[in-house]
This record gives sequence, structure tokens and C-alpha cells, in this order.
Amino acid sequence: MSERLSVFKTYKLYVGGKFPRSESGRVYEVTDSKGKWLANAPLSSRKDARDAVSAARKAQGSWAGKTAYLRGQILYRVAEMLEGRRDQFVREVAEAEGLSKSKAAAEVDAAIDRWVWYAGWTDKIAQLVGGGNPVAGPFFNLSSPEPTGVVAVVAPQKSSFLGLVSVIAPVISTGNTAVVIASENSPLPALSLGEVLATSDLPGGVVNILSGRTAEITPSLAAHQDVNAIDLAGVEDDDLAKELEVAAADNLKRVVRPQPVDWSADPGTHRLTAFLETKTVWHPTGSLGASGSSY
Repeated sequence: MSERLSVFKTYKLYVGGKFPRSESGRVYEVTDSKGKWLANAPLSSRKDARDAVSAARKAQGSWAGKTAYLRGQILYRVAEMLEGRRDQFVREVAEAEGLSKSKAAAEVDAAIDRWVWYAGWTDKIAQLVGGGNPVAGPFFNLSSPEPTGVVAVVAPQKSSFLGLVSVIAPVISTGNTAVVIASENSPLPALSLGEVLATSDLPGGVVNILSGRTAEITPSLAAHQDVNAIDLAGVEDDDLAKELEVAAADNLKRVVRPQPVDWSADPGTHRLTAFLETKTVWHPTGSLGASGSSY
């Protein structure tokens, strides 16, 4: 009996809920920690980045308009799908990061738990950062958080899945949409995450995943006038980080600067609040009675 030929997987981008190849037609080789070839990944172009921004903008209003509770349910569904494909991600993370199977499994389990954790924050973050403000005068003064809009995210380079989840989940849980640049050398877990998102309840365009050269894709996103914020978590070149900050200033993008992060540690809420704006509303209470209790 002849030996069976393996069917190699073709990895594609995830943009607008679909799986296009790069507009440029280019690919690059992805290898494991020992230099063994794993797959060809799409080498995204600036046109791919612009397409991803368009998809994110189109989806943003509808996604932000959903109730926080519903967003939480949708994110939890993603965690369910990740749990069902756990073995695949364990293999991909082990190959990408040179980890043993047990350590890769711990990374994947932590990433799934992290996704659930952020899903739980969707309908609670407003109580943490918003509320009624005491003011002098016949007014209600209420502050409430609103999403910033379209956020470009440079995923961590060395934490291909746990770090990836840790930067995507807080962005979308608060009603933003995301354009994500996967780890340059280890993009396969990110591209596989796109397959999970496509088969969950997450609307197309809420998360868009690109693979390729960080230094090639990020400048166009930092300068893009329809990108409202950028997370530089995965930018390891100080000169590139400064260049991107300067480009982002053109339309006053909010920038989260790169810094050393232990992705396995308690994430806190700072990435949730980093991409929120605060809307404050003054509302007259009407004529107050003598007791001061009438509205």
C-alpha cells in the first residue's frame, strides 16, 4: 500500500469575516524554533491593511450598539469554540514557541481562561469607570464609557497565543473593533484564531487578522485617518515605535506604548480602559422644591 500524502493547511488572512489571500499574492515561510518549515503564511500588504480598516469601521457601529451583556455572551461563545479546538492550538503553540506539550497546554488553557475573564467584564466595566458625579446645582451629571472605535493592535512577538488573546479581547469586549497584526515569526496560532472567530457568533469585521512584516504594515495603520487608537504591544524596535507614535499623532490616535509584560500575570483592567472614551452628560433636574427632593 502506497504511503499517504499529507494534506498541508493553507493559512489565510481573516478580514471582514472572510479568508482572503494577501492582495499582493505574497507568502513567507514560517518555521518552528528549530528552523523546521511549518507552513507558508500570507505576507500582507498596505492594501490588505486598508481593507482590514474598512471592514473594522463597517462593523464598529453595530458591534458597539449591542448590549454589553450580549457582547459578553458572544465572547464566551468564542471561548467555547477555543476549548473545542484546544488540541490544535496546543500543537501550534508548541511548534511556534518551542515549548513542551505540557507547557503549551498550560499556555492555551490560560488563553482560554483569559478570554472568559474579559467576556465577564463586558457588562461590568461601565460601573467601574462611570457613574453619577456630585455637582452643585439642579443637575444630574452622569459619566459613561464609550468605545474609541477602530483599534490597530500589534500582537506580542513571543507570546503567540496567550499574549495575542490578552491584547485582542479587551479591545473588542468594550465595543471597539480591531485590526490585528500577528506575531511576525509565529503567526499560525493567530491565523487559526480567525477560523474560530468565523465559526462563532462574532460578527465579521469585529476582528481582522493580518500576518506579515511588522515594520511594513504598521506605518500605514499608524498614519491611517480612520484608525482611532493603536496598541504597540508587539513592537520591539524602539526606533519603529517612535516613528509610529509620531504618525499616530496626526489624527490624535490614542497610543498604548510597548513595555515589558508578563502575559501570564493578572492582566488588570488597564487594557480595557485604554480604549474607552468618557461621555459626560448634564441633565437638569427641574425646579427643586423647598425640601430639595423634588425633580
